[in-house]
Formats: sequence, C-alpha cells, structure tokens
Amino acid sequence: MMSNQHSALIPAGGVQQALASTIDALHTAHFTSHLTHLLRTLVEFDCAVIVGYRSGKHPIYLYDSLHQRRELLFQRYLLHAYQFDPFLQQLEQRKEENVFHAVGANVRSRDWPSHYHQDFYQQTGWQDELCMTLRLVDARWIVVYLGVTGEQKQTHFTDTDCHVLKGYLCVLAALCRQHWGQAPFHLSTLPVNSGIGEQLQQAAASFGKTLLTKREQQVAALMVQGLDTQEIAEYLAIGHGTVKNHRKRVYAQLSVSSLSELFGVFLNHAAASGAVADK
Repeated sequence: MMSNQHSALIPAGGVQQALASTIDALHTAHFTSHLTHLLRTLVEFDCAVIVGYRSGKHPIYLYDSLHQRRELLFQRYLLHAYQFDPFLQQLEQRKEENVFHAVGANVRSRDWPSHYHQDFYQQTGWQDELCMTLRLVDARWIVVYLGVTGEQKQTHFTDTDCHVLKGYLCVLAALCRQHWGQAPFHLSTLPVNSGIGEQLQQAAASFGKTLLTKREQQVAALMVQGLDTQEIAEYLAIGHGTVKNHRKRVYAQLSVSSLSELFGVFLNHAAASGAVADK
C-alpha cells in the first residue's frame, strides 16, 4: 500500500484500530466522524470538511469539524463560492481520485481567483489545505478538505503528508463507496450527535412550513439536498410529473425562480434557526 519509508512514519496499530472502527461505522450516522479520526492517524490537521459533489450542482454538506467561522461554509461556500474553488475545478478537469495541495505543484494558491482568495478563503483562517477527491459511482464524488489554522504546531502540510494520503487513497475511496454507494446524499445520514446534523435535519423539516403542504415540504427539503426530479420521485415513490408539479409550486410559494435561489433561502432559514452559526 505504501513504501516502507512512509509507513514507518505512522504507528501501524493506531491506523489499524481507526480503520477497524471506521469499518464498524459503515452505514451509520457516525461514519464521517470515524473517517475523520482515521485521517488524523495519517496526517495532522486542525479541521475537516466533507461534502458530496456532482458536476454542475451544489456541493452537499456531509460533515465538518470547524472550530470557528462555520457560517462561511454555509452562507458563502456552499451557496456560491464553491464555483470558484480551485480544487473542484481540478476535479472537473481531471475527473480522477487524487490528493491536491493548496501550495503544491498541482494547485498553486497564487493561481487561485483573487476574489475567492481575498473575499472568502482568507476569512476562514486556514493557513494551508489538502483536498482529497474520492470517486463513488455515476460521477459522484466525496471531497474531503483538511485544513491547518496554526492553532497547533503544524502550520502547513508537507510532501510527506500528500504521499501518505495518496498511499491510502484507494482504501479511503473504497470505504466511501461502501458507505454512500449509489444512495443520494441525504441529511438523514448526518451524525446527529454532533449537534449540527440534528439542527440541519430540523431546519430541513421546518423549511417552508407556513407556505407549503407537507408533500411540498418534503420535495423542497430533498431539492436543497441536491436530489434531482428522478431521485425525488424514486425516494418518495411518486410520479416524475407529480414531482415537477410540486417543484413549480415550491418555487412559486417561496418566490424563487431557480434551484440556486431556493438553496439560498434554505441556508438563510438554517442560519436563522441557529444550525449554521459559528461555534
């Protein structure tokens, strides 16, 4: 899996125990937290963000361990800043599993769009970042962001960190495929014991409550989680045309004209309910 030089840097027992715990957590709401712990046995980092991604669609929040400025993730990145994320741009171009480094040879921070770097990234407090792209099926991806803020000893990632993660890339991707497989990304899979998971589920359940019927609420909640018309029809066991009618009604009742606008309204609703507030 890895060269002897790199594997010698990591206590094998700790990795094996963390890997076993992650396998035990497959198909449970605790999987993402165990996956993050496994990553911590491989490299040092201060915080992590995990999203589900499909080309041309909003990333779907799956997990974070942010210590501060969480509102930037929900109110800025997931709403619009993701479109300028150089890591996602690399994923769109290469369509490959890989480990990208913010200041490495494959993604240089000086080449980032200036407005993305100045208006968003610098405000996060992250000093350096690694990104892993893990393929699921049907052009669906898990994207893992690891950041260092300088709170601990480490202020940047090294080439060794990248090599270590690349050595485990196939294992990490296999774990993600086993956990998410072909199932749509859904808030019900979030770790409710983390607080944010339960709050986001409650925000989705109450979204549009005063304006929409119960079925329209269900459709709206699934729409903002990234499910398309066919997926919503299958999930709710209703007709494709019925879902289209519900979508039109949702747009009209919430005074939006696009999915991006609907997503923005939902994030504002989640923020108002305290689900995406800064820790």
